[in-house]
Amino acid sequence: MPVLTDRTDRVTVTIHAADPLSRAGVLSLLDRQPAVRVVPWPPEPEGDAPAAEAAEARVAVMLIDQIDERSTAELRRLLRGGERRVVLVARELRESELFSVVEYGVQAIVWRHQATEERLVTAVRQAAQGECVLPPDVIGRVLGQMHRLRRSQRATTPPGAACTTLFGMAPRETDVLRLISEGLDTRQISEKLCYSERTVKNILHGLMTRLRLNNRAHAVAYALREGYI
Repeated sequence: MPVLTDRTDRVTVTIHAADPLSRAGVLSLLDRQPAVRVVPWPPEPEGDAPAAEAAEARVAVMLIDQIDERSTAELRRLLRGGERRVVLVARELRESELFSVVEYGVQAIVWRHQATEERLVTAVRQAAQGECVLPPDVIGRVLGQMHRLRRSQRATTPPGAACTTLFGMAPRETDVLRLISEGLDTRQISEKLCYSERTVKNILHGLMTRLRLNNRAHAVAYALREGYI
């Protein structure tokens, strides 16, 4: 990993955990990384600068054991406004909970027992760049949940009603989302479709802005639910 000397190039991160020992563990992993700058949370009472840094942090790493009322409220607070990327380090999540956190706008999920230094730093850096980082088993479980929802909706949707939902997505948008659902990143998608990486990012940005989707995982979930892919 290249050493970054310019502080403005580093990813600013806050760490959120109910357990002080868990927070200290993540801090010890990230604080020695040249590409990452951890800022205090809650902000330390040292004036306005630390508070401003924490408020403007690009990525929030949140550790949870399970989804409950407290963690749900914290997730929604962190994701409010859509400007901060959240990396969720979770012990376990049920399928319905996986679907919920993806729809909330969580950018990356790392299983706690797999949270090595390399994986955590990779998730933070990719999340800061707008990439979606999900373990392969998470993608499979979310897609399984979406397929079940689609079957349920088809059983209750009057004939012809679904046609109106297919109008809002261009073929190249569905092509990109289909490849994302297969686990490809921006570079691999650009090679597969013979687009530039910038074009792929522009396609996704336009789609997510138009449909008010939080991130790539949310876009894939939406496309599956509405029958685009």
